[in-house]
Amino acid sequence: MAKTRTVYICQQCGSQQTRWMGKCPDCGTWDSLVEQVERKEPGAGARGRGPIGAGGMNQPVPLREVPTGGFARLPLLGDEFGRVLGGGLVPGSVVLIGGDPGIGKTTLLSQAAADFADRLGTALYISAEESIQQIKLRASRMGLDPERMLVYSETSLDAILEQIANTRPQLVVVDSIQTVYLEELTSAAGSVSQVREGALRLLRLAKDTGIPMFLVGHVTKEGAIAGPRVLEHIVDVVLYLEGERFHQYRLLRGVKNRFGSTDEVGVFEMTEGGLREVSNPSQVFLAERSANTPGSAVAVTMEGTRPLLVEVQALTANTNSAQPRRTSNGFDMNRLLMLVAVLSKRVGLPLFNQDIYVNIVGGLRITEPAADLAVAVAIASSYRNMRVRNDLVLVGEIGLSGELRSTSQLERRLGEAAKLGFGRSVYPRTSAVPKVDGMNLAEVRSVAEAVELALERGDGSPKADDHAARRARAEDDE
Repeated sequence: MAKTRTVYICQQCGSQQTRWMGKCPDCGTWDSLVEQVERKEPGAGARGRGPIGAGGMNQPVPLREVPTGGFARLPLLGDEFGRVLGGGLVPGSVVLIGGDPGIGKTTLLSQAAADFADRLGTALYISAEESIQQIKLRASRMGLDPERMLVYSETSLDAILEQIANTRPQLVVVDSIQTVYLEELTSAAGSVSQVREGALRLLRLAKDTGIPMFLVGHVTKEGAIAGPRVLEHIVDVVLYLEGERFHQYRLLRGVKNRFGSTDEVGVFEMTEGGLREVSNPSQVFLAERSANTPGSAVAVTMEGTRPLLVEVQALTANTNSAQPRRTSNGFDMNRLLMLVAVLSKRVGLPLFNQDIYVNIVGGLRITEPAADLAVAVAIASSYRNMRVRNDLVLVGEIGLSGELRSTSQLERRLGEAAKLGFGRSVYPRTSAVPKVDGMNLAEVRSVAEAVELALERGDGSPKADDHAARRARAEDDE
């Protein structure tokens, strides 16, 4: 018989206690102890997937003799999904997908399971939240009718594991891990012990049989996957489906991937027929751009190996408040405060009495510092009520002294901009000179120089004088 015991583990320091306490005695954190059931199988130390030697013990194997057959990646639902997974779905892997309610997690996995059933093999879709009739209605609405897709509605994980063993599908989807439960555990579904033990059972089955699995995870109000943090450590891949519920675009972003990079992002559009992949997201994000309005600039950001052009909007408004408002949507707030300080100190813009709002169009979240220059120029454009040049893209990280720092993969960024019809670019002078055909390249050293170069007068001419002449004068001064 398996032996179990209940312990209480602190989510901050990891210490174990035999009973629940309001305050962790080791780190002093309040309400951080959570229940966890430890289960010890008899003879568990002798089990393993390697070769068995004398005495039934698992033996080490030379690396060059380890077989790799049967682990070819499986194509799944077009290029966008496969890019985020690292090139395809690895057999025996467990993928956890989280996202806000109503964002499209079930829709995405229904399409993925149907696509897998059409092309590769039997897919088993298990729902603990919906009946099989509800699954059928959703599939009919999206036009999905695969012959080899099985649906199963059950909340007992023991029954689910039995069905997987009987049907032997090539793909399993469990929606969701917080709503299934093991009958041997006394805690309710969604508790720490249920989620942890359920994920471990599914992971063990996936590794032993080679069946890839998708798990749907609920999220908290802070946006993190609900349940113990150890859940994300158990699975192989963790993906987040992001976006605004009332906008049509969704971003699938990887935050953990044992088989590939976590820098990739997939772009999808929510339609009546489900999620449709967007092959050229830069063109989509710039489709409704108002180029003649002050406060609008174009940044070139990298999402993994893909350059994306996005519109950065800024608005400044006079205020009598002693503490002006600073609001950002899709851009880091701390970095926005830094850029405002640099514009005030190094460029001379009196922003102390201005409310400042920054928005990244399309629901995209920019995390890399290469978008600093576009945000700063958009703020300066709105404050001076002067538009940014229509055919200009901006790339560069801004330092505290107002200097522009070099940016990686500059040639790929500007090459993507040239394909979309942009003819001018401003980039840091410290970067290597990129080779881009059909684009006028302007090197600048400081954010003040970039602001003067990027803004136009009312007649459409550059606000600053000729860049080449100004650069020559700067070199003479040196």
